[in-house]
Amino acid sequence: MKRKIGLSLLFGFMVILILLFLADVRKVAMTLRTFQWIYAPLIIGFTLLNYGLRFVKWHYYVRLLHIRNISVINSARVYFSAFFMVMTPGKLGEFFKAYLLSRITGTPVAVTAPMVVAERITDGVSMTLLAMLGLITYPQASLGVGLSFLALVAFIALIQVRPLALRLLSFGERLPGVRGFSHAFYEAYQSAYRLFRWDALLVATVLGLISWGSEGVAFYLVWRGLGIPGSLTLLSQAVFIMAFGIIVGAVSALPGGVGAAESSMAGLSFLLIAHEETTAIVGTLLGRIFTLWFGVLLGLFIFTLNRRWLLGDVGIDAAEVSFAQQAEEEGKP
Repeated sequence: MKRKIGLSLLFGFMVILILLFLADVRKVAMTLRTFQWIYAPLIIGFTLLNYGLRFVKWHYYVRLLHIRNISVINSARVYFSAFFMVMTPGKLGEFFKAYLLSRITGTPVAVTAPMVVAERITDGVSMTLLAMLGLITYPQASLGVGLSFLALVAFIALIQVRPLALRLLSFGERLPGVRGFSHAFYEAYQSAYRLFRWDALLVATVLGLISWGSEGVAFYLVWRGLGIPGSLTLLSQAVFIMAFGIIVGAVSALPGGVGAAESSMAGLSFLLIAHEETTAIVGTLLGRIFTLWFGVLLGLFIFTLNRRWLLGDVGIDAAEVSFAQQAEEEGKP
């Protein structure tokens, strides 16, 4: 995992170098000198608001699945420690926090892993809704945004059609190589079904709209710092570009969406906001540094501080408590 993350970080660094080369390093330096750094604290503040609200959703899921034997503080230590795992292909490394939560509380990974899936899906729903803000100014993106939204809705609907899902699970039990995991799949489905109920979906989507919308505001402030006049049009364009870029990055399955997100964001920024290549690239890079890369460094820092607690010999007694609590709450023997 260390090697893979190291390669992903190297890949991200190479993407930044390529963009700087395309923009001309001297022009980039001149543009950066004009950036009004007074906006930086506000940008970081809205980025932290995004992180904080996403954690609220995570802990809401923790409580929704009746995982009681973990405090809010420890839940935050688990959640933010896995932030650097975004730099894995398809962000699959984010399942690391499901593993950590399982290790610390004793809850099976089959129960905690759907929380990560639910995060990604509801974030996707929120992102596509935010991306729709900019379709008036750039209708060419309507097809991509629409297809993304329909795919997410179809996935949620499939989970909520319980008879069909149970029939598929029953069919899987008869397949060689799958039979041994049927119980884990059933547990995972039970968690997913609970997480995607309409009330939970509504709460998660609203939190996602506010959290990712705040990151869109952070991207808007980047453009203000570069001297672009503020307006509601600029705000909607910034939110749209940020959301669309993250969607493209997620679909690409590249580590952190690096490369795919930057190229789409820089292109749209050139068309809609900057109308000048260097400014568009600098705005994109600053936006990603204040959001993606800030989060990666924050995650590495928090993980380093909590490494011994997260990966130490913990969770044995907690497992017995967790299973006993779940049995009592669900009425199982």
